[in-house]
Amino acid sequence: MFVAATEREEISKMSYVRVVRFSDVDAERMETMLARIKESGGPPPGVTTTGLQVLHDEQQGTAVVLQSFATAEDMSAAAQVFNAMDASDTPGTRASVDACELKLELEP
Repeated sequence: MFVAATEREEISKMSYVRVVRFSDVDAERMETMLARIKESGGPPPGVTTTGLQVLHDEQQGTAVVLQSFATAEDMSAAAQVFNAMDASDTPGTRASVDACELKLELEP
């Protein structure tokens, strides 16, 4: 049975997800960025995150980065840090950014 996130509030808190889409992403730049993230041992200073997912479509040269947060305030504070990042620290050209509240999460 699948359970909606709003029905699981007693089990876990709602979460927030910053969805960042990138274009002009090549494999070499992606690998460099992933290595830098792994070596850092955690998020940048000022970022309190509960998770990170990086998706890469090499054929289309695009990437989607999902940054998870416990609160809207944490997401907003992190956005300031990420917006101040040098473009060379990203996998490509930032195409869009969405600040979302998780409304549904399906789990078997």
